[in-house]
Amino acid sequence: MDRPVDLTVAILVSLAVAGAALGLLPDPAPTAAFALRADAAGDSLTLTHRGGDPVDVRAATLRVVVSGRPLRHQPQTPFFATRGFRSGPTGPLNPGSDGRWTAGERARLRLAATNVPLLDPGDRVTVTLRVDGNRVARVVARAR
Repeated sequence: MDRPVDLTVAILVSLAVAGAALGLLPDPAPTAAFALRADAAGDSLTLTHRGGDPVDVRAATLRVVVSGRPLRHQPQTPFFATRGFRSGPTGPLNPGSDGRWTAGERARLRLAATNVPLLDPGDRVTVTLRVDGNRVARVVARAR
C-alpha cells in the first residue's frame, strides 16, 4: 500500500480511539424495537417498547404521519397538555413518568379534534422515533 494512505488511516484510527477514550464522541443512539396500534374510534396511538435499549424520552422526538400526511401538530415528549392532543398521555410520554422508556412499557396518546388528519379505519399510520436526532424506530400500522 501507499505509505501516505497508511499514515492517514493510522492517524484517523488513533484520533477515533482517543476521542472515544476521552468521551468526545457522541453516545450511539439506542437500538430498540417498537410496535404500534392505531385506534380510529378513539383517535389514539399506542406505542409499545418491545425490546432493546431504554429510550430517554426527554431526548426523543416522535413524528406521526397518517396516510402520507404529517399531523399538523406533532407530539412533544414528554407532555401532559399540548396542542393537537388530549391531555394526559399514559406511560413514558407523561412527564410524571421516570423519563425512561423500557422494554414492555406502553405509551398511549390521543389526538384532539384540533389536529388533522384524524384517524379513519384503514389509514396507514407511521410513527418515527428519534433520539438526539438519530432514528431509533419506524413503525407502521393500519388504523382499526
